[in-house]
This record gives sequence, structure tokens and C-alpha cells, in this order.
Amino acid sequence: MFVPSHYREPHSSWMIDLIRSNPLALMAINGDCDRGPFATHLPVIPDPDMTGEWSADLSDAVLLGHMNRANPQWSALETGGVALLVFTGPHGYVSPTVYETTPAAPTWNFTSVHVHGLVEKIDSTEETLGVVRSTVTALEADFGNDWDMSPSLGYFRRIVPAVGAFRVRVTGAEGMFKLSQEQPDEVRDRVRKSFSACEHGRYRETAELMGRLQG
Repeated sequence: MFVPSHYREPHSSWMIDLIRSNPLALMAINGDCDRGPFATHLPVIPDPDMTGEWSADLSDAVLLGHMNRANPQWSALETGGVALLVFTGPHGYVSPTVYETTPAAPTWNFTSVHVHGLVEKIDSTEETLGVVRSTVTALEADFGNDWDMSPSLGYFRRIVPAVGAFRVRVTGAEGMFKLSQEQPDEVRDRVRKSFSACEHGRYRETAELMGRLQG
């Protein structure tokens, strides 16, 4: 990912927060010459067994995910192969009317983290079930209503043969936080305020990030 210097993340914690807050990633791998690249949207979480601090480029972190084994990308995945995981955070269109100056051009403020890593396919049924349970636990805690999965574990066991789980051992990551940093302070503040007043939730979330950046 091309990241101009003024759009680089202020600190690796911004990338970590974005990954945790936006776990629906786009996983892409190289395909063959006939079918081209493969890409799948799927939930990805940090391995709950991972200990220690995250490094600045997230290297050595471990992420967990799963997909339907009927997905052609599953058969194309290879242990030791390289994968790209794209996490997209808050974003919004910036109209030139907000700038209150001419000439001007429209743009799009956005946040994104690209993670590269080595794939490790999980063959064990119990380990696969563990990935599914860890994913449910993480997503319920952050986005759900603390749903108790215990009564459904028997159902999980029935469907888990159709689930392909994997680890991604991160080799590096880059974050792009394009939040009007190239604009003068007063223009950036107008963009932030316009986003804060917008009905769309992702605009307000973008405004919050812009406020953190300015703070």
C-alpha cells in the first residue's frame, strides 16, 4: 500500500485499535494464471493466546480466521503461503463546499490497515472448533450481547467439518490514516465538524479519529 508520509499512522496502537474495531477483513492471496487472485471477506481476530506487546509493524502477531471449505480460496490456500489482510476503518466523502475556498477538489478521508503474513492452515477439528469459539467470544464481547454459546456447541460440532480455519503469522503491516492532515488546521477542523454533524455513523467515527489526531 502506498502511504504518503503525512498519512502514516501516529502510533502502532492506531492500527491495533482499527483491527480490533473492524474485524471484517478482506483476505487476498495470489491465484493461478487462469483464475487470478482470490479474495474473501471474513472475520479475523487476534489470537487470544498471543502474549506480549505488539511490535510497531505488528510483526510476530498471530491472527485467526475461518471460511467455508467450499470456497475455492480455501483449496488455494497453502501453509507457508503469503496472504494480505485488509482492514477498513471509518471513512467519508469530503465535499469541497466544506473547505470554503476556491479552487478546491473533493476527496475521501479513510482509514485502513494492510497486514501481510504467512498462512498456517488448521487441520484439527478441535483446533478449528477452538478458532470458531474464540471468534464468537471476541465478537460477542465487542459487538454482541454476551450471547451464551454453550447450548449451541453441539451444533457447532456438526457444522465444523465444513469450516476451514487458519492462522496468519504477521510479517508486517502498514496503516493509512488519511484524515485531512494536508489541510490547514482551520480547514481540517471544518471537515471534522461537518463529519460530526453527519447522520451516518461512519462519518462521526471518522470525526472522532480526526479529533484524536488533532489532540
